[in-house]
Amino acid sequence: MKRLRWILWGLVLVAGAAFAALLVERDRPRPPAAMQPVGDVAELGGPFALTDQDGRAVSERDLAGRPYAVFFGFTHCPDVCPTTLYGLTQMMAALGPDADRLRVLFVTVDPARDTVGQLKLYLSSFDPRITALTGPPDAVAGMLGNFRAYARKVPTGDSYTMDHTALVYLMGGDGRFVSTLDMHEPPDIQLGKLQRLVAR
Repeated sequence: MKRLRWILWGLVLVAGAAFAALLVERDRPRPPAAMQPVGDVAELGGPFALTDQDGRAVSERDLAGRPYAVFFGFTHCPDVCPTTLYGLTQMMAALGPDADRLRVLFVTVDPARDTVGQLKLYLSSFDPRITALTGPPDAVAGMLGNFRAYARKVPTGDSYTMDHTALVYLMGGDGRFVSTLDMHEPPDIQLGKLQRLVAR
């Protein structure tokens, strides 16, 4: 009987220690979810060759030495894409003159419909410093792969829509991944990330 009591007390002590450890882990500060790495961040980004809304060729070499943001979307998107681009437009206004140091790329995931002309028309509603990119499907797929972003065509009756990654990737002037921007975050958090990005 005495031995059983000792065993029970031992189990209580072990459980208590485990619970204390969980409390310490729970209370340890953690970065916000949108700041946490996306896969192996060392491999995010890379070479690409696409065309902007003015018909000019754009590659990763044109971004060298300047921080930039990348958002994947499409012009027929009903809500996420226009909301994100409008949010980025507001953030660029809030950055003031520092926004001129930032490149913002809107890369279509629907190159079949998003021609150069369609992208130019679509971007007329947003900050004129935002650059839209399109190209052959394999070139677009290559850039999606560079950022480990997701895009999938979803049939809708006689047409289709696109599922896609909704994060904004923030890249330093050295071409390395810095963070992500989640448009559900408070505006001051988003602005702080962009301020730190352009200050690098």
